[in-house]
Amino acid sequence: MTALPSAVRVPVAPDALQVLDRCRALVRPALREAVGRTHPWVGEMAAYSFGWCEVGGAPAVASGGKGVRQALAVLAAEAAGAPGPVAVPGAVAVELVHAFSLLHDDIMDGDEARRRRPTVWKAYGTGPAVLAGDALFALAVETLAVAPAGPRGVRLLSVALQDLVRGQADDLLFATRPWTGPERVRPDEYRTMTELKTGALLGCAAALGALLGGAPPATVAALDRAGRHLGVAFQIVDDLLGIWGDPAVTGKPVHGDLRERKKTFPVLAALDSPTAGRLATLLESPADLGEVAASIEEAGGRSAALTEARRHVAAVERALEDVPLAAGPADELRALLDFLVRRDL
Repeated sequence: MTALPSAVRVPVAPDALQVLDRCRALVRPALREAVGRTHPWVGEMAAYSFGWCEVGGAPAVASGGKGVRQALAVLAAEAAGAPGPVAVPGAVAVELVHAFSLLHDDIMDGDEARRRRPTVWKAYGTGPAVLAGDALFALAVETLAVAPAGPRGVRLLSVALQDLVRGQADDLLFATRPWTGPERVRPDEYRTMTELKTGALLGCAAALGALLGGAPPATVAALDRAGRHLGVAFQIVDDLLGIWGDPAVTGKPVHGDLRERKKTFPVLAALDSPTAGRLATLLESPADLGEVAASIEEAGGRSAALTEARRHVAAVERALEDVPLAAGPADELRALLDFLVRRDL
C-alpha cells in the first residue's frame, strides 16, 4: 500500500472495484436469504436500506454501499489460504451489523438522506426503523452462531459491537462539548472514538474471515488490528473530503461538515495548534464556510490530518507484514485497503 498523497483527490483503482464486485456477488445470495427470514415488512425496510427496493417493495437498483466489510471478510479468508465461500457467514453477519448501525445512527443524528435516498426512518418512520435495525442485529448473531467456529465468531462480533457502542456514545457526547477550553475534544480522543466506532467493525470483518478460514490466532489478531487502523485512516480521509472534497464526486455539499459544525479530525487538530487564531470564533459564528476552511488549513489542520492518516496506513502495512498470507488474495486485500484510504468519493 502506498502512502497517501498530499492532495485528497486521487484516481480510483479499478482492481479494487473489481474485487468489491466479486465479493458482493459471492455474498449477496446469502445476504438476501438472511433478510428473507425476517418479518416481510421488516424485510422490506431492510431491503430498502440495501438499495434492493423502493418504499412499498417495488424492485430498485440503488446503491446499497460498496460492501467493504463483507469484502474484507472474504479476502481475509482467502489470504489465510481458504476458499472465499467459507467466510460468507461472517461477511453476512458484519454487513447486517453495519446496516443495523446505519439505521440507528441516522435516527440519532437526524440524517434525512443516505446515498441520495431518504433514510429508513424518514421513509418509514422512527419506530419501524428502530425495529428494522433490531431485526438486522438479531439476524447477524443467528447467521454467525450456526456457522463453523460460530461461538468464537460470535465472541469476536460481541467485542466489536461493544466497541461500536462506546464509539457512538463518545461521538454523541463530543457534540455537546465546547470548541475550546479544558473540556474541548482533543485529537487523541477523536482518534480513539474513530477506532471504536469505525475501526472495530472493519477489524472484526477481517478477523472473522481469517477465523472462518482456519487461520491461527496470531493471524486473526493481526487482521483485526489492521482493520482497526484502517478505520481510523478511512474516517480521517472522509473528514478531509467532508471539508475539501469535490461535491460532484463525493455526493456531499461543499463544506458540508463545516456547515453542520462537526468535530472532525482536521478541525480538532487545527484548534490544538498555537496558530489557531480566530478559528474557534469562526466556528461559533455564522462565518463564511470558505473562510473557516481556509483558517483550518492555515492552522495546520489539513496537513495534520494527512499525516495522521498516513501513520495509520503504515500501521496497516505492519500488521499485514507480521503474518504469513497467501500472495494473490493478500495483494487483493492491499488493493482494497489502498482504495479505501486513497479514494475520491
